[in-house]
Amino acid sequence: MTDASSEPPPATYAAAGVSIEAGEAAVEQLKPWAQRAQRPEVIGGIGGFAGLFKLRLDRWSEPLLASSTDGVGTKTAVAQALGIHDTVGIDLVAMVVDDLVVCGAEPLFLQDYIAVGKVLPDLVAGLVKGISEGCVQAGCALLGGETAEHPGLMAEGGYDLSATGIGVVEADKVLGPDRVRPGDVVIGMASSGLHSNGYSLARHVLLDIARMRLDGMVEEFGRTLGEEMLEPTRIYAKDCLALAAETEVRTFAHVTGGGLAGNLARVIPPGLRAVLERGTWSPAPVFSMIAQRGRVERAEMERTFNMGVGMVAVVEPADVDRALAILTARHVPAWVLGDVIPNPDEEAPVTLRGDHPRF
Repeated sequence: MTDASSEPPPATYAAAGVSIEAGEAAVEQLKPWAQRAQRPEVIGGIGGFAGLFKLRLDRWSEPLLASSTDGVGTKTAVAQALGIHDTVGIDLVAMVVDDLVVCGAEPLFLQDYIAVGKVLPDLVAGLVKGISEGCVQAGCALLGGETAEHPGLMAEGGYDLSATGIGVVEADKVLGPDRVRPGDVVIGMASSGLHSNGYSLARHVLLDIARMRLDGMVEEFGRTLGEEMLEPTRIYAKDCLALAAETEVRTFAHVTGGGLAGNLARVIPPGLRAVLERGTWSPAPVFSMIAQRGRVERAEMERTFNMGVGMVAVVEPADVDRALAILTARHVPAWVLGDVIPNPDEEAPVTLRGDHPRF
């Protein structure tokens, strides 16, 4: 006869590593942040099985929906190492909404997906706080999402983020390569730093090769390495929409993985070539530090990082001065990068010439 006292306790979800109670507590903590990122079209609140958003057809005659999905990448490793979780959500929103605005779409709402090793309510609330702030900056609503607990697959305190955003644009106002013409001017908008790309290389060089500490002060940055690496990605959505409303914008290019040339090439049509001058801007010190400490060649740097240019606008020549004035008034550093010329010999669609000053 088996002694009942020697038997293992009954298996439970909590014993397996998933706490429903912690999940409910996390939802309560994140609700104020989710409610902060709203638009008038949102129907209902957080907690339902699906988010509802009223598409105001009186505002658009022939609306096209645009969607984009992205994540933050290994920048989250820096956030986790420092225990600072309320900024990478801004990066997440930036990566999604600034892809939407490239075609001229106004971001309407975003839904996030947060995977964690263990639901720690304060951590989850911090992540959603950042996502909420990013949505406010972008002018879109946070329409809910999902927090998934993965014990055994992720360490306690570990997490990853992704999100999907939906935007809308009038059919006759879609921006893209078909609008680009010879003589158009390429305008660069400054990045706020590394943004959210190239962190595997940046961490390898600065932390592994150079043996720098995240909490160590760096004279060139005027702050710690961790603060520099966690600087949130600049969100350009509202600025780009304002530019498109007041000038003749042909297209935008969001400079993410693949660098400036690689992303601008996606919106330059066959038969044309964008010629950019490196001498028109100087990348921030973090880029030169990575290049020097890791002996990273320029081609690799430009293929991996934004090098100080986070968004590009291709505009009609007559609107250059007005475009620069609009961006300056909106506190977005911007300058003329180059122009678009015929490409009868089918050379690379984007050429960078010269050298950066002080790089």
